[in-house]
Amino acid sequence: MSIRDTFFQECEDLLAALVDGLAELESSGQDSEIVNAVFRAVHSIKGGAGAFGLDDVVSFAHAFETVLDRVREGDLAVDGKLLRVFHKSSDQLTDLVEAARDETAIETTARDSVLKDLETYLGDQVEEEEFSFDALTLDVPPALEIPAEDSASRGVYEILFRPHAALFSNGHEPSLVFECLSQMGDLTVELQDISIPDFELLDDSGLQLAWRLELTTFDSETVLHDAFEFVEGLCDLEIRPLTRPTDPLPTIASEVPTPQPTPSSDKPQTKSEKEPKAPKATLRVDLDRVDRLINTVGELIINQAMIAQRIEELDLPGTSQVLNELEDYKLLARDIQEGVMAIRAQPVKPLFQRMSRIVREAGEATGKPAKLLTTGEGTEVDKTVIERLADPLTHMIRNAVDHGLEKTDTRIAAGKPEEGTIRLTAAHRSGNVILEVSDDGGGLNREKILQTALDKGLVAPDVELTEPEIDNLLFLPGFSTAKEVSNLSGRGVGMDVVRNAVAALGGRISITSDPGQGTTFTIVLPLTLAVMDGFVISVADQTMVVPISSIIETIHPIRRNIHTIGQNGRLLALRNRYVPIVDVAENLGLKSLNRLDDQIFLLVSSVSHGTCALAVDAIHDQRQVVVKSLKTSCGSITGISAATILGNGKIALILDTEEIARTGASASELAHEKLTQMEPALVDAN
Repeated sequence: MSIRDTFFQECEDLLAALVDGLAELESSGQDSEIVNAVFRAVHSIKGGAGAFGLDDVVSFAHAFETVLDRVREGDLAVDGKLLRVFHKSSDQLTDLVEAARDETAIETTARDSVLKDLETYLGDQVEEEEFSFDALTLDVPPALEIPAEDSASRGVYEILFRPHAALFSNGHEPSLVFECLSQMGDLTVELQDISIPDFELLDDSGLQLAWRLELTTFDSETVLHDAFEFVEGLCDLEIRPLTRPTDPLPTIASEVPTPQPTPSSDKPQTKSEKEPKAPKATLRVDLDRVDRLINTVGELIINQAMIAQRIEELDLPGTSQVLNELEDYKLLARDIQEGVMAIRAQPVKPLFQRMSRIVREAGEATGKPAKLLTTGEGTEVDKTVIERLADPLTHMIRNAVDHGLEKTDTRIAAGKPEEGTIRLTAAHRSGNVILEVSDDGGGLNREKILQTALDKGLVAPDVELTEPEIDNLLFLPGFSTAKEVSNLSGRGVGMDVVRNAVAALGGRISITSDPGQGTTFTIVLPLTLAVMDGFVISVADQTMVVPISSIIETIHPIRRNIHTIGQNGRLLALRNRYVPIVDVAENLGLKSLNRLDDQIFLLVSSVSHGTCALAVDAIHDQRQVVVKSLKTSCGSITGISAATILGNGKIALILDTEEIARTGASASELAHEKLTQMEPALVDAN
């Protein structure tokens, strides 16, 4: 990986820190530590961009950090208007970094618009500050000169800095570090030790330079260390406070001296002050390498299952050592699989951060003030899932603002806050990742939705639809209720694309809406796309697999606990409640080999229809299986999410319990309606 690639990866972390800082600033007010953190993120991006000659990034970041510096100095107060400018600046800085990374043209109109907003806060500091550095002195900008009467209130630090050869070979420049320090206060720089060979023999591996710096600043020692974050581990560094500004500075010998503890009569120096905590070690690995490793682990698990099948056929005694070794093999394969999947798992926080910008832009485009509230940002999802969720989530967020939220005057008349709220949540549930996008708007206008579908010929004129069926009309291709085409809606390309994108990930999407209260879109995705634990079951004469994470419990039913209501509605009496029964074979168009009361029930939790009992013929085994997609070879199959290869080499289909519960819910819903009238009699009969 090149140094340039490393810089852009570091920019991703810095931009994420910038977004976090602005969010904290919005919620906690003008906190100096948060402002400093935001400033450092922008300044670090500017410094790195300067090293690679990314002038557009540097110039914009300079204007951004200058306004932030005025906030740090107390010249500007953070209010709602300034925060909106900061958010726009953060978005624009992200666009500029991405354009520089991808080597694409920038949108000068958008950039100039944000720069104009920043310039309204720059005052007399519009002109870019000049930074000059020579071998002996550093000219600090006049704006950073310290009045004599204020110098006593600032800390004075001595910094001993000796770069290693690797610092220069990696493309870093000490002058950029010094520039960062100069913006913190009054800085003097002295070049201490020089060992430069003749020009003909010049080689950075033999170049030995060391600087002695003295900085008078309001910032803490921790902030000073942050200025050296890009060169950490590539230099010898010592930062220590001076008791008196006039103390003589020691000379750096050929080796940087070992730091000595500074005596203090007030309190003992803590361990954290003596030894800054080392950053957590990380390693960046190409995703292709991880994918190859995951595929290999999948084959390892299949191989383990086949070996287990062959050993089982040998009918060895239970005390055989081979069986013990096989169990060890199984545990090792599981540990490897879990470790590899943990490498690919990433929190959804970066994805959620991107949605904050979408809400702001959609609010401005529609004239509907809106804010985004997030929950479960630490929920970990497979990296591939996160990348492929960006587009569908973007469209759903825009729809929530454009179609979900009411106009400002309508909200005020309804007693709601002028600013609408979009909620984005993530959580792990029943072995799935659940994502929800909700708004506090007026809810779905089902009459309008049905009429639009009729006008467009998407449904038959004499059709009678339930509320959930009307809601699902939103997913039909070409459906749109917008009267005019805009940047956000009206072209009839939208929710069907979202549903297809979610289905391609092995997931599903559902809608719930309450008139006047808002609408919630729920996306259910598999936790992993590679390996899972499952029950091997029989349905009719077919061997299938059910994800064990979706199963609450297994039940051998008693005949008197099974109740039939109407023609097809069946309920299972279970611990003083009634659970709808879905016959899996019937749902898949197969014929069950057993009577209903001779079957085994799998109690599962459905996001759209609550708890239900899936009736299957038998349960054979519990094992870890490798998930193989059927999308490319068979397309989408109702009730089937994927397939796997068993130990005997046969293919088994993996059931989609959520889809089976949904498609088998019609009779169950009818049963529930009748149950409200017949429940007392059922309880007595039970």
